[in-house]
Amino acid sequence: MHEQGNFPPPENPLFSILHEKVEDGQTASCEKDFESVSLTNNFYTISLKNIISGEILYGRTKYDCSTGTMIFTAPNQTMVINQIVFSSELYYISFHKEYLIGHPLFDKIKKYNFFNYNVNEALHLSPKEEELIKSIFRNIQTEYHNNQDEFSKNLILSHLDALLHYADRFYKRQFLNRKEINQALFTRFKHILDMYFEANQLEEKGIPTVEWLANQLGVSHRYMSDTIKAETGKTAVDQINLYLVEEAKNLLLKPNASISETAYKLGFEYPQYFSRLFKKKVGMSPKQYVESSMMN
Repeated sequence: MHEQGNFPPPENPLFSILHEKVEDGQTASCEKDFESVSLTNNFYTISLKNIISGEILYGRTKYDCSTGTMIFTAPNQTMVINQIVFSSELYYISFHKEYLIGHPLFDKIKKYNFFNYNVNEALHLSPKEEELIKSIFRNIQTEYHNNQDEFSKNLILSHLDALLHYADRFYKRQFLNRKEINQALFTRFKHILDMYFEANQLEEKGIPTVEWLANQLGVSHRYMSDTIKAETGKTAVDQINLYLVEEAKNLLLKPNASISETAYKLGFEYPQYFSRLFKKKVGMSPKQYVESSMMN
């Protein structure tokens, strides 16, 4: 990666931090002497940049240029970068998972869903948040360029841990600030489920996966799940299950309906799985629900 960008060799084979500063009134291309490149890395990356033009394609979606933006990428993802021009400063951290061995981050990093968001789901920072993140980048940079000793790695990882904690906090703030966008996404989510059900796709193809629904919405499945959780307090899987249960209530009360037929119509391969889910969500079995409704 350093060779591709004409940067000096990294000081650590498993960890790198880059910083480029553009003078006021100037802009720079972060791609040096090549206009377009496709990169597939086997490491994590975190970048903070102010993009003013160009195009990034990541996760099948294009990045909508904005300022004060953090982008996180996971290993084995492909990013296509085309004629990117940035202003102000560019910070870029890359690290291999092996660098985290022996540190709590080795397991903790798996819980940060934003490493698997699409690029158009980047984190947009307020000026105050951006300055805080830059200060952490600078702390990492200072330690990285010191003569590394037995303390260096733990200090760098402590700062990295703090950076990820703040990113997690700011993403949650972003979800709250984008309530209307969240509501619109959840409305589209339910509409896709309605269309899927009405076209008998449940019976023909089975219960849709979170990945399939996210693809229909044009977002990453991690981002969709986190957005729905922020909006409703329930995961995307929970919402799918609740949808199935609500449709089941209606189907079960139709004349001559059977529990097995209802289960198959809703995409369940085995009726007992359907009955188990129904009882968990409703508090009674499908048979008890039908009997209770007939009594009322």
